[in-house]
Amino acid sequence: MNGFRILPVEQRVDPSLVRRFAELPVANVSDVMSRMVAAGPQLRPLHAGGILAGPAFTVKSRPGDNLMLHKALDLASPGDVVVVDAGGDLTNAMLGEMMLAHAETRGLAGVVINGAIRDLASIRTKSFPVYAAGVTHRGPYKNGPGEINVPVSLSGMIVMPGDLILGDDDGVVAVPRAEAEAICAEAEQKHAQETAHLQEILAGRVDRSWIDRTLGALGCKL
Repeated sequence: MNGFRILPVEQRVDPSLVRRFAELPVANVSDVMSRMVAAGPQLRPLHAGGILAGPAFTVKSRPGDNLMLHKALDLASPGDVVVVDAGGDLTNAMLGEMMLAHAETRGLAGVVINGAIRDLASIRTKSFPVYAAGVTHRGPYKNGPGEINVPVSLSGMIVMPGDLILGDDDGVVAVPRAEAEAICAEAEQKHAQETAHLQEILAGRVDRSWIDRTLGALGCKL
């Protein structure tokens, strides 16, 4: 094995589910997934604003080397989210303004880089979704090795090709494709409940007695 491998995406999350997830906060999706799935707080949105939603097109690269990322940007389908496991290393930028322009021109939904990017001044003026772990001016190498459409791990969050990737200002979450329908339905229900609860708070009609009951049950003297 020479360290290079390019595989297809066998199945992608259904586009109708992508649209439904795009209406939901990442926090609600995370809550119904038992708060056990996260790509780590270091993966932050660096673009001007806007929701990231689409099926994962994964890349596993040697830290600081973007050869296979270049190939992935050419192979990914419109609407895909290119998800790169670069080991979280921040020594070299994996991409910048020109590669992102290519990704946007091809109709990709965004990129998630567990590594560094550069050209932040340009990125943060645009709505094309970019999530990364850091910023550095030092450019990448282009020697490989790397793999495309293999399972990757972003700070312990496993992403399979075709999984649903959702990102907002709170960060990024990956939803397994096989469970996406059920998780979406639960998250929609939770979002509706929280929206109604917020209206109760704003109207001053919220019962806060549960706090004292909980403290009393824990032996706290009030």
